[in-house]
Amino acid sequence: MKKILLFLILMLSTSLLFNLAAQPPPPGGGGDTSNPNCFPPPCIPIDGGISWLLLAGAAYGGKKLYKANKDKNAEA
Repeated sequence: MKKILLFLILMLSTSLLFNLAAQPPPPGGGGDTSNPNCFPPPCIPIDGGISWLLLAGAAYGGKKLYKANKDKNAEA
């Protein structure tokens, strides 16, 4: 128990240390401002990949639940 508590304290302290030492981003230097919400320039949408990942996880979980329920009913 003491090792886990020590590990959590060390992880929290290093996390706070690195977050407090972060530097602000450099100021903008003009240029194209057509899409100000896009920084850095190669705007990569992550919604499609996350949606597929969630769908695959739900399908896998459903398959595991179905198999567990099927095995439970076969034993009874």
